[in-house]
Amino acid sequence: SSIMSFSEAEVQSARGAWEKLFVNAEDNGTTVLVRMFTEHPDTKSYFTHFKGMDSADDMKQSEQVRGHGKKVFSTINDMVQHLDNSEAFLGILNPLGKKHATQLKIDPKNFRIICDIILQLMEEKFGGDCKASFEKVTNEICTHLTNIYKEAGW
Repeated sequence: SSIMSFSEAEVQSARGAWEKLFVNAEDNGTTVLVRMFTEHPDTKSYFTHFKGMDSADDMKQSEQVRGHGKKVFSTINDMVQHLDNSEAFLGILNPLGKKHATQLKIDPKNFRIICDIILQLMEEKFGGDCKASFEKVTNEICTHLTNIYKEAGW
């Protein structure tokens, strides 16, 4: 599988880049979600309990937004630990993709949106090299999710 195309150096630099963001998982995860909901308001429609929240401040304070932001970051963190093991990586990604495709019916374009916002945040906080080190990871995640969605008949 294409996931094995990570060299040892790429794995290490991707982990180093991610670690910087993951150290503040809840805050950074919240920032990513708030940006997504603010810049792409249609994405809020999937989260019925976020509907009443119109301002970015409301969202930032919300336990539910914070909780989901942390969950997103924890899941990516699990994947990052397995960049050198495609079976384990896909073992995390497959059920996640299936759930979002079949139960939650989330448009797969939203994964690309979230990944792009994560990269944007990395660049703002830690510079272009940091972002570049992680870009391949987000591409892998999005590529595999697209395939999982296709298999699920999306």
